[in-house]
Amino acid sequence: MLTIHGIPNCDTVKKARAWLAAAGIEARSHDFRKDGVPAALDDWVAAKGWEVLLNRAGTTFRALPDADKAGLDADRALALMRAAPATIKRPVLAGARADGGLVLLVGFKPEAWAAALG
Repeated sequence: MLTIHGIPNCDTVKKARAWLAAAGIEARSHDFRKDGVPAALDDWVAAKGWEVLLNRAGTTFRALPDADKAGLDADRALALMRAAPATIKRPVLAGARADGGLVLLVGFKPEAWAAALG
């Protein structure tokens, strides 16, 4: 089963959910704020890199003190994402496809999602 991780009122998460529904793909929802940051964040960082998962473009990251943004590495980025879940790039689609293949997609790009879930 696939899980779409994010923040429900995020426009990109809404687009991704609509895309999944239109494609007939079921996915559970995991709200970073309500349900917490999943333990799998460590695995995601190991698979994709913290640079991919850290949302530097968002208002939450931009509002951080410069000292919190300077000298980031994997450990500091993980701590930051755990402390401020809105700094995790959204959505993250993770889990198993119907055919048993594993999926880990970060951010919503319809072409990449179609290729991975096709």
